[in-house]
Amino acid sequence: MTEYSEEREAKVKRYMPYILATAIFMQMLDSTILNTAIPAIASDLGESPLNMQGAIISYVLTLALFIPISGYFADKFGTQKTFLVSLVIFIIGSVLCASSQSLNFLIFARFVQGLGGALMTPVARLALIKTYPRNEYVQAMNYAIIPALLGPIAGPLVGGYLVEYISWHWIFLINIPFGLLGFYMALKYLPNFEGVNTKLDYKGFLIFGTACLLLSVALEYLSELDRIVIVSLLILAGVILLYLYYLHAKKVGRSAIFPLHLFQVRTFRVGIVGNLVCRLGVSSIPLLIPLLIQVAYGRSASTAGWIIAPMSISVMATKSVVVPILDYFGYRNILKINTLIIGVIIIIIGFVPQNWNILWYVGILIILGFFNSIQFTTMNAISIADLRDHQTSSGNSLLSVNQQLSMGFGIGIGLAILRVFKSSEVITNNDVYFAFKYTFIFIGLLTILSSFVFSRLNYRDGDNLKTKKAK
Repeated sequence: MTEYSEEREAKVKRYMPYILATAIFMQMLDSTILNTAIPAIASDLGESPLNMQGAIISYVLTLALFIPISGYFADKFGTQKTFLVSLVIFIIGSVLCASSQSLNFLIFARFVQGLGGALMTPVARLALIKTYPRNEYVQAMNYAIIPALLGPIAGPLVGGYLVEYISWHWIFLINIPFGLLGFYMALKYLPNFEGVNTKLDYKGFLIFGTACLLLSVALEYLSELDRIVIVSLLILAGVILLYLYYLHAKKVGRSAIFPLHLFQVRTFRVGIVGNLVCRLGVSSIPLLIPLLIQVAYGRSASTAGWIIAPMSISVMATKSVVVPILDYFGYRNILKINTLIIGVIIIIIGFVPQNWNILWYVGILIILGFFNSIQFTTMNAISIADLRDHQTSSGNSLLSVNQQLSMGFGIGIGLAILRVFKSSEVITNNDVYFAFKYTFIFIGLLTILSSFVFSRLNYRDGDNLKTKKAK
């Protein structure tokens, strides 16, 4: 940051977390807000709600395809230029979505939106990584990560009210003011960092991108038991392509879109695997809880939204204590113990008796939100802790792809388990409440098992992320 005065540098550091927060919020909100609006959109477009899945899948597939090359564009054209262009694309895509008159056009518009989203968040996070020294990064990311936790909660709630009281078009138009705000802040305060490796590994991109596409399609249909053969074949094909990518990356070395030397960094390797396994458990909770409230308790969608919304209170409360907690206990201890606590809390959700007041879920979810906030901040931070400057672009992009796929698989696995238990006469006697009960227990146990991944860390890992005061 030597090209800036101290005053300029201070302003950049002050506003960078908010720039990233705006990007994350728009992407996460847009990934979930469509769910509650599907019936209204389908009615307006003259389609069946059951035929609307393409509007969701097109967005997810575009993210999976283009996130891997976000680092390349940032290195070649600079973080500021790439981010500004991605915002413009995202806003244009949102306007196109709102003006859709047919399902095919909506699918195309969601593709445009996904293209902007695929570049927007990874590039903003890359700029954040390059702006802050390691011992200031966690504090900055702690502010920026809040929208990532609020988006899945606010999406269904905001979407439901917009559809009910205004029109479904506003679930897309709401992106415009946020996008313009992000554009203004980025234009003023986002540095235009460029990288040294500006050659695109086209072959690696095609192999890895196709693998992500196949896995993304598989996760979208993972909960549909009648498509289990197709899903299995897609997953198998995706895994084979990932192995072919490994052989390719081994051959081309540092020129690969995701060089294998990234995995020689132990904290990155553990962070990537831990992110994947842990999110397989916790990612389905924001979807399963609203379903539980509506299906098992017969309450309205808005009631379900309000039951889960208080998680945001604990997220905000955690913001001021995450860094001191990490400085005091260390990253290894936090990730091992915190993951266990999250798993136990999810299991407790499964043991809430059906005749209890549903407000019990509010208290449990507030506690879960507190520990989730710590978990996601810690996992993301340890993943980049020991990356060198030439590794940050590719490492950040791979972390984004990993998070996108793991969240999708987590939702798919949660729904698949729910359907298995629902159709089991032996275990649940086809009782939907007990199906949810055993699903939460299963997911909680899966989360507890993921804590063993973090035992691969040592007690000094993450020390370079601690604040100067702690040192």
